[in-house]
Amino acid sequence: MEDPKPKSMRFWEQSEKEKAEMKANGTYVPRPLEHIDLHYKYDHERFRFAQLPFRSQFWLYMKGVGKWAFIILAPITTLAHLTVMPTSVETPWDFTYDLLVNLYSWMLGIPLLCGVIGHIIVNYFPKFWFRPPKGPLWELNRRTGLVTFFDYKHFKKDGVIDEVSAPFYEFDAYIVTSPDRQGLAMNGLLLAHRYRNIRINFNNLITPDNTTQKPCALWDFLQNFMDISRPLPDIPMYEVHRHLDPVTAEHDRKTGREPRYWIDMDDDTFKTKVKEMLGRIDAIDTFGRPNLMAKHVKYVD
Repeated sequence: MEDPKPKSMRFWEQSEKEKAEMKANGTYVPRPLEHIDLHYKYDHERFRFAQLPFRSQFWLYMKGVGKWAFIILAPITTLAHLTVMPTSVETPWDFTYDLLVNLYSWMLGIPLLCGVIGHIIVNYFPKFWFRPPKGPLWELNRRTGLVTFFDYKHFKKDGVIDEVSAPFYEFDAYIVTSPDRQGLAMNGLLLAHRYRNIRINFNNLITPDNTTQKPCALWDFLQNFMDISRPLPDIPMYEVHRHLDPVTAEHDRKTGREPRYWIDMDDDTFKTKVKEMLGRIDAIDTFGRPNLMAKHVKYVD
């Protein structure tokens, strides 16, 4: 729902216009890494997911986690320091110096150093940290109705990516519950083929949640995307593709939907729409719906 935001959509629309003008004038200079295939595809036909290799993800996490850890810990540490300092027998300067040397330099210095190093590497040395993915992990194809799993077992030896496909209607959705580092139960969505050993874990697409609402909402989204009798889900990501899907184009014509509904939306209205979506997720009724498959198959734990 929030990727891309309308503001980002307008930015890239303007960027594409400028790119077209520069190409027409013969002044266009390709952006760094622009020619690299990232193997993901989100349009009116395919929902194809790919992920950067660990080496590339490492530097991104280093930048983000280091930055936010410092931002969160700095005010907490300062408040705790000012609260405890009056009870110390040491002078304020000695008390501060001792903690700065023995505690704060580690507690705040390490996140700050990681954030700075990550920022420098990611922003100024793209050729060092960036590696494209070998290929996609999975794909849901609205046009063919197939789900494809990409297997990399033989990639190192033979350089071959095996593809296993099956119709979407042969897959069942499961809520997978696992503990986080604090032992709290976190729920994610898993798609498993009914007759073969094909499984897709969507935890890389959306992070596991402590409720079952978000995995259930993702399952609804995937079903709506694959249902060619219905229009595409009306979210910002699909706005530029809606006219290319016949069912969606006909739906938009009948309902009078504005072609630029999302891209021209102001920030406050978009925030309201996001809150409305979160409200619908919280009220989702997945487990209260009839289990139609129970009439045809027997599930064995």
